[in-house]
Amino acid sequence: MKKRIAFALTHGACVAAFVLAGCAQPEQRVQPGMDQQAIVAKLGPPKETYDLPNGGKRLMWPTQPMGSTTTAVDLDASGNTVSVRQVLQENEFYKAEVNKWTRNDVMVAFGRPFETAYFKRMDREVWTYRYMENNIDHMLFHFYFDAQGVLRQTQKQPDPRYDPSQRNVL
Repeated sequence: MKKRIAFALTHGACVAAFVLAGCAQPEQRVQPGMDQQAIVAKLGPPKETYDLPNGGKRLMWPTQPMGSTTTAVDLDASGNTVSVRQVLQENEFYKAEVNKWTRNDVMVAFGRPFETAYFKRMDREVWTYRYMENNIDHMLFHFYFDAQGVLRQTQKQPDPRYDPSQRNVL
């Protein structure tokens, strides 16, 4: 009986590992040093591309407006991968520097927002991104810009799309 249980556990672990390997996230399929052609072969053409200050480029694969991830691959000036990561997450959002960053800085860091709005009384333009907090909670992260395009405030809130009490409101 113990041998059957051990076999079942071992067999189950192997199947789980095999299934999970097939579900690798995009950022897990790109290795440092890969060139742009190899990346595009694995992920498809990027939906957004931005120039970086060091002469490199940032390639992005967003899932917005309904999704909550954006894979960003940074290339050096010679076109090789320097870093790859999922940028729509709290530790990335908190790198944004209030009173220093501009709309362009936010665009290069996170890509196009899924929604923009203008609040006349505040005289602020707001860009909103969907993300998952701790891979559990569906959230929105807002960046507030003044008329000159300088970041003045950030805010996060639960995504009302996933709030049962708001289902018929949106």
